[in-house]
Order: sequence, then C-alpha cells, then structure tokens
Amino acid sequence: MSFVYEKGFGFKHEMSEKGAGLIFIISAPSGAGKTTLVREVIQQLSGLQFSVSFTTRLPRPDEKEGEDYHFVSHSIFQKMAERNEFLEWAEVLGNRYGTPRPDLKKLESEGIDLILDIDTQGAKKVMKEIGKPVLIYLLPPSLKVLRERLINRGADSLEMVKFRLSNAKRDMEEAYGYHYVIINDRVEDAIEKLKSIIIAERCRRGKDLTLEENKKKWEEKNG
Repeated sequence: MSFVYEKGFGFKHEMSEKGAGLIFIISAPSGAGKTTLVREVIQQLSGLQFSVSFTTRLPRPDEKEGEDYHFVSHSIFQKMAERNEFLEWAEVLGNRYGTPRPDLKKLESEGIDLILDIDTQGAKKVMKEIGKPVLIYLLPPSLKVLRERLINRGADSLEMVKFRLSNAKRDMEEAYGYHYVIINDRVEDAIEKLKSIIIAERCRRGKDLTLEENKKKWEEKNG
C-alpha cells in the first residue's frame, strides 16, 4: 500500500528531492553544533542551499571565504546596508553580521529551499520581511554540555565562554516561539530530525499542487 501511494502521487521523489522556495531559519546558542548539522543535511538532501552571511569580523583558522561567511570591511558592509541588501543585520561584540536578501521567486522557480543560520532577534526581523519562514531551534543536551563544547573548541577565552553561556540561558526562552525544537545530543539523530522537518514542510507546502497534478492519473488507475 505504501509503495502504491508513494509511486502514484510522487511524494517521495518530488518532495524529498526538490525544494519549494521555502525559507528555513535555524537558531541556536553558540556551540550547540548548528554549523555541523546544517552542512550534513545539505549534503544529504537535494534542493537545499545555505545562505552565506556577510560579516566584518576576521575569519577563524578553520573558516573559508564564501563557505562560512563573506568577510568584508566595515565600509563595504555599511554601503550594503544603506542599499538595503540585507534581510537583517546586527552588531555583536563590535562586529557586524548580515543576511543577504534572497530572490524568493528565483528560489521557487529553481526548486531550491534556503537555510538561514541566524539568532532569535534576527529571526524576528526576517519574519517581518518574509511571510512564513519555518523556525527551527537547536538545543544542546544541557548547559553543562554546552560549556564543555565551547571550551573544547578553543575559540574563546573563559570570560567569553561565561558570556556566551549567560546569553544562551536568555536566548533559549525564545525557542517557545519556534515551530520546531531539536535537541542535539547525538548528531546523527539531529540530522535525521532536521531532514524530516524539511521534507514534511515541502510536502505540506506542495500538497495542493501535487494532488491536482496527479488526480487524473490516480482516477485512471483506480477506475
């Protein structure tokens, strides 16, 4: 029965392999593992792209231009902001971060969904610009685990780790307003959950179109 349903309506192929111009926003405290999660899901799921943000901060040793961020000067960033090229932008610890404004019609026509990695405040700004983004919040298993991850990655001083943990406690309260919450305990499980959310949203958004396109074929098969 499942085989006939999937083959007859094309849900399995169309909705898992092709995007629908959807905007997915994933937020998380620093160190929760969202970068690793997003990269893995993009590799495993077709029709999905990552929105590369612009920043004025210097790249870390393991970061690549155009892959992790677009690293620009303060003057270039300012000109882009004045031209309204950002969907949202903010200044954090003296550095600016901005999400480039996407071409929604082009994304839909090309069958691409976009993942935005932004914080909860940025998500609120995007919601004012874009009708119905899908909000996903990634939680660490505990603050203790989050602290260990921040220390082990070696990117911050102990003072900065304390600052990030303090921000994380406040930021997690915003997760109540998100559509989905994923706990990143085992990365393999978190990957599967994120993939399931994306496929489910594609199916929900493309339901009516899929039914209309396959209605005649279904009626012929079932008399």
